Amino acid sequence: MRRRSHRSTAVLAALVAAVLGVAGCDAVGGDSPSPRGTEAKQVKPTPAWDRSPSSIAAVGDSITRGFDACAVLSDCPEASWATGSREDVDSLAVRLLGRAQAAERSWNYAETGALMADVPGQMAQAVARKPQLVTVMAGANDACRASTSAMTSVDDFRNRFEDAMSTLRTALPKAQVFVASVPDLKRLWSEGRTNPMGKQVWKLGICPSMLDDADALDAAATERRDTVQERVKAYNEVLEEVCAKDRHCRFDGGAVYEYRFGTDQLSHWDWFHPSVNGQARLAEIAYRAVTAKKA
Repeated sequence: MRRRSHRSTAVLAALVAAVLGVAGCDAVGGDSPSPRGTEAKQVKPTPAWDRSPSSIAAVGDSITRGFDACAVLSDCPEASWATGSREDVDSLAVRLLGRAQAAERSWNYAETGALMADVPGQMAQAVARKPQLVTVMAGANDACRASTSAMTSVDDFRNRFEDAMSTLRTALPKAQVFVASVPDLKRLWSEGRTNPMGKQVWKLGICPSMLDDADALDAAATERRDTVQERVKAYNEVLEEVCAKDRHCRFDGGAVYEYRFGTDQLSHWDWFHPSVNGQARLAEIAYRAVTAKKA
């Protein structure tokens, strides 16, 4: 290789210095200001929670189907807190989407009698619609069994809820989820037992673990109801914990569980499920949670 002369080396050094002088420190990632007009626009990060979703799918059990809200032992989806069309309910879908859009952009896949084990299948149906928001209300039937020993275990309840969330996330990674707590079944018993007609309907098999022998107040009956109560609390802890791991999920903070359902909010057919008035109160709770600035 031919050796450069001192003169050529000096010229090359001067050129390099000139180039670096024009580029400034930015050539190596420095902090010199860019020429005016070339600044990159600041892009605001997309919020983790959209308070105005444009479509809604509901999964869960009889409460979301409006069971016994309109007629005895019958579903009444038009009275559903989540997707119903009745004006006196003013469902979550109507509040968020408006009445016309709610009719076209909301879907109810809940099933009367459903357990948490059924929710993953419902979720698979829901994701086919590609909803921006999915509501989940399930767990009451897992506690409302023939006996306390037949109640869904807490571990199984957790596994099935995680399965449902996994089904959603596999298909729709950014879809939002609103999770309602399981109602206070013991309070529903306490309110409903004052009605003779309701207690007759209970004998048809509605939540026997809690409602069987409705007037019995002996130690065994009290222990049975307390056992159901504790299981419901454990289910709610699971719902909160699993939801907290997902940045697109909001739990109601126990609002449904803590709501003090009175006789006006209970079905006048079975005095246990929410009435139309009760469905409206559930819609209010959900709407507040979904539209809150922070969970």
